[in-house]
Amino acid sequence: MRHVVFFSNFAVMKKILFTIVTLALFCACKNTQLFNINNRPQQQKSIVVLYENDVHCGIDGYSKIAGLRDAIVNSDTAYAAVVSCGDYLQGGSSGAISQGQYIIDIMRNVGYTAVTLGNHEFDYGTPRMKELQQKLQAPVVCANFFDMGAEQSYYAPFIIRRYGKKRVAFVGACTPETMRAESYSFYDEAGNQLYDLREKTFFKVIQKAVDDARLRGGADYVVLLSHVGEASDAMNIDSHKLVAATRGIDVVLDGHSHSTIPYDEVANLDGKIIKITQTGTQFNNIGKLLITNDGTFSTTLLPTADIPFTNDRVTNTTDSVKALLEQVTTRQLSSCNYALEIIDKNGVRQVRRAETNMADLVTDAFRHNASADIGLYNGGGIRNSISAGNITYGDVTNVLPFDNRLVVLEVPGSLLITMLERCTAAVPEEDGNFPQVSGLRYTIHSVSHTVSDIQVLDAATGKYVAIDPNKKYSVSTTDYYSSGGFDGILKDCTVLKNTTLLSRDVLSDYLEHTIGSTIGDAYKQSQGRITIIED
Repeated sequence: MRHVVFFSNFAVMKKILFTIVTLALFCACKNTQLFNINNRPQQQKSIVVLYENDVHCGIDGYSKIAGLRDAIVNSDTAYAAVVSCGDYLQGGSSGAISQGQYIIDIMRNVGYTAVTLGNHEFDYGTPRMKELQQKLQAPVVCANFFDMGAEQSYYAPFIIRRYGKKRVAFVGACTPETMRAESYSFYDEAGNQLYDLREKTFFKVIQKAVDDARLRGGADYVVLLSHVGEASDAMNIDSHKLVAATRGIDVVLDGHSHSTIPYDEVANLDGKIIKITQTGTQFNNIGKLLITNDGTFSTTLLPTADIPFTNDRVTNTTDSVKALLEQVTTRQLSSCNYALEIIDKNGVRQVRRAETNMADLVTDAFRHNASADIGLYNGGGIRNSISAGNITYGDVTNVLPFDNRLVVLEVPGSLLITMLERCTAAVPEEDGNFPQVSGLRYTIHSVSHTVSDIQVLDAATGKYVAIDPNKKYSVSTTDYYSSGGFDGILKDCTVLKNTTLLSRDVLSDYLEHTIGSTIGDAYKQSQGRITIIED
């Protein structure tokens, strides 16, 4: 039994050692006596802001970030805050099945200092988003989200939190790209605009919030909770351009592009160097912003798996959510002896810029369900891979978490050609509108940004033939086509059939009743539907 006791003590000592090292990092002064906290002279402590972005229903990390916050507070070596930079309501089964409620239940128990809005907070519609945020019981900050025609932003543009003698402003910003990607949440069925993210005046709106935080709020420091990202959107906006166009922001905690950035440095309008940081996605890391007594800002990414702290209340909530999900998600649909991927062998996401075997399966399910000429889905809607082994309804929900319903459109060949060219123009870079297809083949020229050799499968002969610009094809896709999908190119097409079938249920049915108990080798690799040539 002695070796068992030794192992247990080793694990305890490892945790204690991690605690000491971690807390030491938070000390504001070199002379701080870690083991004589109560005897320390009273002074301004450092400030630690723990941050996350693009969690997308990666619920296990919430207990870790709350536990780490608690450890800092209990150590009395620094003030501590926890913030979110958006995209928490959607991206997995816990969000999809509850329309975000399970996520809000967990986050409420974390006790956030502030959160901002990501584009996927709008996925269930703006009224639902507003309803859920009321239940969060944490300040929501977003300087650029307005009810249409309103002079004041719907949520507070910033909040002020006092830490000792210092006042910290948390300002919120959401990417204006949301109005294109989730346009159904900004317009009614008649096309009337209901909400606004101030696309044309975005930089000015954020600057005003920063100025107000300093002048009216008396902020010593301004922390931007940003869901803007590193890649320029259709409005030529990204986090670097935001910094370059403004002054008064001290640090940008960013999101949206799923980048893993301990810190990047950008000069602001006055030439001052400002740090930008992102944690990646789904709690791969927890970010730590340290503000020392002299106003120095530093950012570090802590791998979530290495953090030994948890919060019992949050853990109990996530365990309850998992138990509820298990009742729905454990039904087995099929099995596969290889992975169905949206990433490449290096773990780099490919589904938004190239064909993948998972995308082939999804679009085949769409085409088969509707007996259409073509199956079509935007790569950005396919969110996760499935590992080799049994495939459950929960797995499928994680792949297709959005509440989009299957529709069949009548699309002229000429419009399909236009759509393919427009939605592949970013290759080799990512684009959420990248067209994944079934019953269709095409070649992308990544330098000239053109498309050639477009062919449609002839169901009667089983052979591919050149697309006819004058012919109308039946295309099975989802209702996202009319509210941002495929760059809005298909939104005026004739609807041949509306269904109430959610995309995940279409794929589930295909796996369970068409493919059966085991997926063969047909999807072992992508099937050569999309060819990319560098010319």
